[in-house]
Amino acid sequence: MPQHSVLRICHILLLAPCIFSSEDFDWTKNEKGSFQYGTFPSGFSWGAGSSAYQTEGAWDKDGKGKSIWDVFSHKRGKTHRNDTGDSSCDGYNKIKDDISLMKDMKLNHYLFSISWPRILPSGIKTDYINEKGIEHYDNMINMLLENRITPIVTLYHWDLPQVLEEKYGGWQNASMINFFNDFANLCFERFGNRVKYWITFNNPWSVAVEGYETGEHAPGLKMRGTGAYNAAHNIIKAHAKVWHTYDTQWRNKQKGMVGISLSADWGEPVDVTNQRDIEAAERYVQFYLGWFATPLFNGDYPQIMKDYIVRKSAQQGLSSSRLPTFSPHEKSYIKGTCDFLGISHFTTRYITQKNFPSNRGNSYFTDRDLAELVDPHWPDPGSEWLYAVPWGFRRLLSFVKTQYGDPMIYVTGNGVSEKMMCTELCDDWRMQYFTDYINEMLKAVKDGVNVKGYTAWSLLDKFEWDEGYSERFGLYYVDFGSKNKPRYPKASVQYYKRIISSNGFPNQREIESWKRKALETCTSSNQLLAAEC
Repeated sequence: MPQHSVLRICHILLLAPCIFSSEDFDWTKNEKGSFQYGTFPSGFSWGAGSSAYQTEGAWDKDGKGKSIWDVFSHKRGKTHRNDTGDSSCDGYNKIKDDISLMKDMKLNHYLFSISWPRILPSGIKTDYINEKGIEHYDNMINMLLENRITPIVTLYHWDLPQVLEEKYGGWQNASMINFFNDFANLCFERFGNRVKYWITFNNPWSVAVEGYETGEHAPGLKMRGTGAYNAAHNIIKAHAKVWHTYDTQWRNKQKGMVGISLSADWGEPVDVTNQRDIEAAERYVQFYLGWFATPLFNGDYPQIMKDYIVRKSAQQGLSSSRLPTFSPHEKSYIKGTCDFLGISHFTTRYITQKNFPSNRGNSYFTDRDLAELVDPHWPDPGSEWLYAVPWGFRRLLSFVKTQYGDPMIYVTGNGVSEKMMCTELCDDWRMQYFTDYINEMLKAVKDGVNVKGYTAWSLLDKFEWDEGYSERFGLYYVDFGSKNKPRYPKASVQYYKRIISSNGFPNQREIESWKRKALETCTSSNQLLAAEC
């Protein structure tokens, strides 16, 4: 090899660490500054979201097969007060009503999921296609488009066909990759001429960890230390296969995009001057968001995950890591399979280093060697896990830009719950949450983060998984005790509607006027509902 070639290679190697470090996220830069007035770029998309099992009801109607959540919620002791999604909001029969609510709010998009077992009752395309299920989503998509609301469709929001869990072990089994691809391909074939935004999975972290590690969610398995990693591995490969299927068979004629929606809390170092806390905070985010995002953007799991899990596995006397590995072919196949990244974000934690000895057993949580803390001053309106920490949102969005090469981002879920026996339609805390979080997103956009849209979570109160109906995220209150499941607007409906019409925050006086008017509209309805409690 000529000498000048050797020198050139050395020069490149010397530069590489400098280039890498300039791309690194600055964990010590922590801006929690004042409110920023201004508007979002023209064409920014405002929406609200839901999911099939949480809202549709009609769990056994018109040929729908059972999902793992139908079975799980019917087992006593699995959900709050043994609540189920059997009827939920009756969204299956109330599409027209709900779309009129969206139209009134002037939503640009609606994010919803298609129930896999409603279309394929056994989960397998070659068994039987339920045309009644297809017709339901056809009507819904058409109605949305007639009302100039863009459908953003999630293919998997946790309701795996029960047959696939029973026969194959669900996401523990690599056969799910092809079954899911067949289901997705059917959706592209039937709906893709009208749907241009596809999300493969919503929050696969919860599917893996709460479904197969802690057992809090369906299918309720406690395969500690292995279950979550195996499920995630198959989910990532399933996502990549679906992306490639769309890319090769549908993209040219349908002109759509395929992304994924990842949930991620922000992790902030307890002490930003302490390197161990900084490293622990990065591990928290990498084990949460990076677990799924890094393979899709870079082709493999975060290095820190691989290092920690292989070391913990060796300490436990295992001959190989509990974290599965991607083959070289799989790495190249998975890398770059994300046209846009959906980010679902609700809260933040302070993070500090905490060593868990190997004799404590295998666990996703102990693999991370960290402790999560909260500030007692953070507002805690409803869910015990959901503290309002707006500044963490901007930090997370900046991290995504830095880590993954400035991807196109859609915020696919952001909101706050209340937890009370009777309702409070005058939800001033939700208006404050939306104000603060959307403003942090505005700051991130002004920082240069490529955020294209925002989805308020959620349009309606609905079934909240293991929490049943005890937590309410909706902009609209749903009276679950009434046969007709009537919807009542909370004050946040009027408030969010004004943010949408202004495309942001014009000035302080106007925002205060929005809040005042929104609270005025809810008072009389609130008194009527309170009287019924």
